[in-house]
Amino acid sequence: MKNRIFFKLLAAFILVIAATAVVFDFMVSGAWQNSLRAEIERNLTQKTELFAYRVNTDRSGSLSDIAKEEGAAAGARATIMDTSGKVLADSQANPPTMENHAHRKEFVAALGGKVGSDVRRSVTLGIPFLYVAAPISGGAVRLAYPLSDVEAVKAQVRSRLFGASLLCFGIALLIAATASTWTARRLERIVDVAGRIAHGDLQARTKDSSFDEIGRVASAVDETARNLERSFAAVRSSQHQLETLLNSMQDAVIAVSSDGIVQWANRSMDRLMGTPTRLNSPLVETVRDPDFLTAINAATTGKEFKTTRATSIVPGRAFDVTAAPLPDGGAVAVLRDLTETERVEKTRRDFIANVSHELRTPLTSIQGYAETLLDSTAENGHSREFLEIIRKNAARISRLTEDLLTLARVESGETRFEVEPVSPVELLYDAEESFREVARTHEVELQIQQSRNGDGSVEALPQVLADREAIHQVFSNLIDNAMKYGVSGGRVLLGARLAQRGIEFYVQDFGAGIPSEHLPRLFERFYRVDRARSRESGGTGLGLAIAKHIVLAHRGSIRAESELNHGSTFLFTLPTA
Repeated sequence: MKNRIFFKLLAAFILVIAATAVVFDFMVSGAWQNSLRAEIERNLTQKTELFAYRVNTDRSGSLSDIAKEEGAAAGARATIMDTSGKVLADSQANPPTMENHAHRKEFVAALGGKVGSDVRRSVTLGIPFLYVAAPISGGAVRLAYPLSDVEAVKAQVRSRLFGASLLCFGIALLIAATASTWTARRLERIVDVAGRIAHGDLQARTKDSSFDEIGRVASAVDETARNLERSFAAVRSSQHQLETLLNSMQDAVIAVSSDGIVQWANRSMDRLMGTPTRLNSPLVETVRDPDFLTAINAATTGKEFKTTRATSIVPGRAFDVTAAPLPDGGAVAVLRDLTETERVEKTRRDFIANVSHELRTPLTSIQGYAETLLDSTAENGHSREFLEIIRKNAARISRLTEDLLTLARVESGETRFEVEPVSPVELLYDAEESFREVARTHEVELQIQQSRNGDGSVEALPQVLADREAIHQVFSNLIDNAMKYGVSGGRVLLGARLAQRGIEFYVQDFGAGIPSEHLPRLFERFYRVDRARSRESGGTGLGLAIAKHIVLAHRGSIRAESELNHGSTFLFTLPTA
């Protein structure tokens, strides 16, 4: 790193020095040279004018002597010529041997009555000369000054400039070495700290307090390390809290990666398996239940929540498994032991079924004897009234026990449904036919409402998988409720339509409706919206619960919709064949 920074700094200094030397040579040196030439030309012009004045006024000496004296005094070559360009006298040459000067630039200007000048290189001497000519009476005079001194000074300046550049280069070399060493050490310290942070040492700091760009980078690295340290501390605290929470759960929890490798398990999972869960090993080595593995696979690959029942994880025990996808592609599963719950539930169902079964015989006897006594008792008197009350309550208890038995059998799976493809329209007409007379008695119009296509034709619905008798019982309970609580509406509608998960059947009345707070609990056992009215109508409070469990046994769903003073609609869905 040091060498790279050194060469980069050195190259930058060389470029700056070279650019400075070139700029100085072309601008400063050129300007100085032009200024010097202008000064020489101004002095030479003055001397040339004095030379011309002497030639015009001095009649004591010859032209040749005047030329030599003036040339010596000016330190230049003096020349006198007539108007034709012929040289009359020259301080350094024999005039007869010299060529005609009529076409020289400075003499052309002088013969025109002006002071003329020109710079050109001498062919014989090979050095540049400054020529200045002034007019005189009958011709012109000229002084020629050699510019070799200017060239020498220029060369000297360039030599000194080169020497100064070399000195600057040496200083730049020293500065580059020092700066590169200092900068490299600072950068290496930053790189070292960054590497330590990358390997988990979040307490590493650069401790660079300077305010330049490198110092700002070092401060940013330190601030990043502090933020990471705080974040990791928070993550570790959250992870510890989460582990404590999960380990305190009674339910078993296990997490796997996207490729089915066990990542974590709580203590309940370890107790469930009898041995500590093997981390970083395939899940199938820990749990071999196919339903459990299918749920985990659905969560990892399908990114969806999956709930299933597993019975072979531990012999003799059943578990409710809920698998959920994780953001990194894995899944987490929660196993809830249902063994005791199902045992208690089965005991409860068996108790209800047994009690109901045992009550049937004495209730039948009470009903029979009450009816016999009614037949043999006189029309008047309190005895007949009491017997009628006994008979009605015995009949109500009998209906209640029958409904309890039916519900217990459906819940326990004891009732086997003979599922077959059935037309939805047939189910609707069977229900309508059974309740036609009852509806007429209640002065209620019972109608079948068929769904139609956009062109007005009746929509052809696919068959559903259903047990005719069981679904008929569902319709019976729903229509019976509609007759009791929706009689004020004057009519009850039966219908079926195509839904997302099968065929949706509905029973709609136009009575008083049901308050919204009662809707979630309508299908609970013995739940009544209006208890007094339910008792008067002779209901047992189990009809909707029976309907619910029959529909669920058909792998369907049931729900209720209602609005006060606008009636109620009970809907259930059955899967298509």
